[in-house]
Amino acid sequence: MAGAGDPPEGTPEGAAGGGEDEYRSVVFDESFVRAARLQEYSARERMEDHARAVRTRHVWARLGGARQAVLLALLIVIAFGTAIYMGVRHPYRPPEPMAAEPLRSTVVPLAPDGAVPGGKPADLFARSPAAQYRIGAAGVNLPAVERTEHFSDGQVVSALTLAKDYIVRSSIDPATLTGGSVRPVGLLLDPGQLDQFDRSLAHPADDGRHAATGWLTRFDPGQVELADPAVRVSGTLSATEVSADTLEVSADFTFAYALRPATAGAAPGQQAAAASLFTVRRELRFRISRDDLGDHRLEVLQSNLQAGPMSCSADASGTLRPLLAGQRAEGAGPAATDPYARGRSNTGLCGRLAATGRPAPDRPTR
Repeated sequence: MAGAGDPPEGTPEGAAGGGEDEYRSVVFDESFVRAARLQEYSARERMEDHARAVRTRHVWARLGGARQAVLLALLIVIAFGTAIYMGVRHPYRPPEPMAAEPLRSTVVPLAPDGAVPGGKPADLFARSPAAQYRIGAAGVNLPAVERTEHFSDGQVVSALTLAKDYIVRSSIDPATLTGGSVRPVGLLLDPGQLDQFDRSLAHPADDGRHAATGWLTRFDPGQVELADPAVRVSGTLSATEVSADTLEVSADFTFAYALRPATAGAAPGQQAAAASLFTVRRELRFRISRDDLGDHRLEVLQSNLQAGPMSCSADASGTLRPLLAGQRAEGAGPAATDPYARGRSNTGLCGRLAATGRPAPDRPTR
């Protein structure tokens, strides 16, 4: 009869050691069993068709709970470290905004035929094409507005209002006109244009890039002063979408100023000199992005200025140099130009001020 540790049919013949075979002394503890790569299927699993006698245990299943937790934590640390390393080596860079373009400008003096008419400001305005113009900011009217494909009507109005603010600060504000602070103008500019703006004011040059009068209307306070602070203004504004994030605003305005010689240092009681009209037409093109609307700023892309009466030889890059009442232009200019007329402007280096652009002769009173 076979022992308790023998197979039912007894010890196989030829087995070394008979009943006391060499494996009886080996003890299979729990850790050895759990580490085994092969595990016998259950009776139900062996009854299934094509079932193998044993199955391979996965390495992960052979690890204890504590070891699995340690390995999982290690994997998380490695993944987190890799993410940090990749972020440092290859940081995300948002798309850079469109760089600001430099201003391109032209300044065209308009020379008069004969002496410049003089008189009282009210009379000069009444006899000029500016008689029906509005005064100051009231002359910078916003057009009827419609939404564009990517901008609401409110955003278009904001862009037009921003352009209006620039026009008022740069061509109507008395401080700007007479040599005062230009900071209110600079605050409206894209930061990318500030260096060009500052250089134009500090070192003006007639090079199409750095004329101070390309940015604003400015007179030399040592030579002239405003005879009437009420500037007459008329013109048009329009907005066009040029991309999903950008609007362009075009402005075409004419400004009429009443000027006279500066009275600083004049003797007390001296009668003020006669006034004369000085007319400036400014054609401006602005670019305003979606971000600019929130920051209340813009880019001035193009500025074409015609101004008279001036001599063709006058350097108008730093300040405009008007001919005052009774003065005449030096030399002759090219074809006549009327700054009050709409349409294509004369872009020559100098023009001749048309008779229709000056006050009509004073009618004698009876």
